[in-house]
Amino acid sequence: MPPHSRLLFLLPLVLSLSFAQVPARHAMTLDDAARFQQVGNPEIAADGKWIAYTVRHVDTEADKNISQLWMVSWDGATDLQLTFDSEGASEPRWSPDGKYLAFLSGRPGKAKGTQVWVLDRRGGEARQITGVKEDLSDYRWSPDAKQLLLTLQAKDEPEDEKKDGKPVPPKPIVLDRYHFKQDIEGYLTEKRPHLYLFDIGTGQLSKLTNDNAHEEHEAEWSPDGKHIAFVSRQDTPDPDQTDNPDLFVVDAALNSAPHKLTTFTGPDEAPLAWSPDSTRIAYRQARLPGYSIYNQSQLAVIAASGGAPLLLAGRLDRPVGAPVWTEDGQALLATVTDDRNQYLESFQLGGAEPRRLTAGQGAVLGLAARAGHTVIEWTTDAEDPELYTLEGESRRKLTRHNDALLATLALASTQDLSARTRDGNEVHSLLTMPAGYKAGTKVPMLLFVHGGPTAQDEHSFGVDRQLFAAHGYAVLNVNYRGSNGRGFEYSHTINADWGDKEVTDLLAAVDGALATGTIEPEKLVIGGWSYGGILTDYTIATTTRFKAASSGAGMGNLLGLYGVDQYILQYNNEIGPPWKQPDLYIKLSYPFFHADRIRTPTLFMGGDRDFNVPVEGGEQMYEALKSVGTPAELIVYPDQFHGFTRPSFVRDRYLRWFGWYDRYLGLTPPPTPGSAPAKPH
Repeated sequence: MPPHSRLLFLLPLVLSLSFAQVPARHAMTLDDAARFQQVGNPEIAADGKWIAYTVRHVDTEADKNISQLWMVSWDGATDLQLTFDSEGASEPRWSPDGKYLAFLSGRPGKAKGTQVWVLDRRGGEARQITGVKEDLSDYRWSPDAKQLLLTLQAKDEPEDEKKDGKPVPPKPIVLDRYHFKQDIEGYLTEKRPHLYLFDIGTGQLSKLTNDNAHEEHEAEWSPDGKHIAFVSRQDTPDPDQTDNPDLFVVDAALNSAPHKLTTFTGPDEAPLAWSPDSTRIAYRQARLPGYSIYNQSQLAVIAASGGAPLLLAGRLDRPVGAPVWTEDGQALLATVTDDRNQYLESFQLGGAEPRRLTAGQGAVLGLAARAGHTVIEWTTDAEDPELYTLEGESRRKLTRHNDALLATLALASTQDLSARTRDGNEVHSLLTMPAGYKAGTKVPMLLFVHGGPTAQDEHSFGVDRQLFAAHGYAVLNVNYRGSNGRGFEYSHTINADWGDKEVTDLLAAVDGALATGTIEPEKLVIGGWSYGGILTDYTIATTTRFKAASSGAGMGNLLGLYGVDQYILQYNNEIGPPWKQPDLYIKLSYPFFHADRIRTPTLFMGGDRDFNVPVEGGEQMYEALKSVGTPAELIVYPDQFHGFTRPSFVRDRYLRWFGWYDRYLGLTPPPTPGSAPAKPH
């Protein structure tokens, strides 16, 4: 055989072998979801050459999430993991000269608990530089790198488990605060956070201000090192009974007296950002005075010496994120939440119109700017969050932690939907079709309701959507009235009127999805978490069109949770105390007081340490449905807060969702490689 003939003969074989090595893409499994690494917290070094950031991953053996520090060069050529300890690391912060990278960690060291550690960028082991006995929640380098500004709170006295070999009974928790509990933090005593200066050379710790009565937090050092700005509530004798945090400035010297900057009788919000010349402070001011969960942040700038604030882009009726100054001090960068997207915008101090910097559907989840460089954390429906440089309005990808995993996945597609309600509202939604959907067929659909309510479903990478789509469900995400991204009035319209307009919007959006001809109308299910769980309860008390439901961290009885959850300010300010508004409480609790109308089999879930929406809310609805003969099941997850932290419980929750919905739709679950099947109930 001539040589060229042998080549022609071998070519098909070589091509077939090369194609055989490329694995076929598959729909996302629970094992895939556990492999995703979560990128965040970008911090740019002073010279702009390196960006430190965190990467969180699931340690399945330890059954926990661990965050480690990484560092990527500005050109993207080098990407290094810096920490490997099993206790993890968080909050990376460069020293002013860029030689050192500090971080927080609870790893073993000379002092227990969370401490500040530091790495030399040139190499070597991390060393612990603080040894505080208090709870350390935040820190900042001084501009001369000689001190750290620490936010500390006294710890409760540790319990002695044994004395003389005998068990010691626990001490009672003594409470005297109006706001006495908070999710994750637990029961709140009178101990409040204060600011301290830590001398790195001597290790000496000293209190910054002479105020011991009020909390101090969200502190930022001025670039010239002379002053420190922070946030505190000091307008009433009991700061727990107001939502009026103000900005204060204090000299960067021990026992200094703070000076109050803001006078607005509503939230003046952190994070704070000093201008490069140390003369101004950027922050966010709420739209309305007084407490309101529906308040909407506006970008504001105030002189460090005081005076009237300058409100930027007052005509922009959208929430803005944390401000970051440009290097020349002439503009601020901030994210804008806008109708299923979250983009970055530049706000000029000179009065020019804001300029959008990120185009296309997607969401900016993180932002850093320094040394003339800007880095964002960007995500879309088909792209998980990764770091990108932003040069003008052009994005360049810096990190690729999940590229290899994404290359193996056949992701479901997401589209925009709009529908008109019977009362004239235009409600906007996202519809994700099952992976590998075949045109002309009809599929079951999950209405998955977001929490908040002041949040939105947007064009970002959604593991929830992809997993349910991989399981064969279309997923409908609805930005009902109460959501943000559509303006203040759209959000505020549900004030003291829960479960009315939201349910109207949800059902209209379902009709809109059915009108596409792709959804099987007899195979609808519903679920959600937090306010999404609450709206699930409201919806199944309104209609029987859903064949199954799952209410996570929800409630149907406001009276039952008054004083039990962490929202006492919201109850009293939005609805009024129950003894003054008993009829309104009964009206807004219609899922519980009309439980006999509910015919939808419902799975209730919650964490037993959730102080946000305590599991009692689900327990009451579970017992109500059991009493009226509607199928119900209750799952309580031990030692879990409002957001679950144990990966095995996150996995279990998905399996139970799949099993519950499949059961009541009479479906045979599709094969899911790498995932155990849900157990039958």
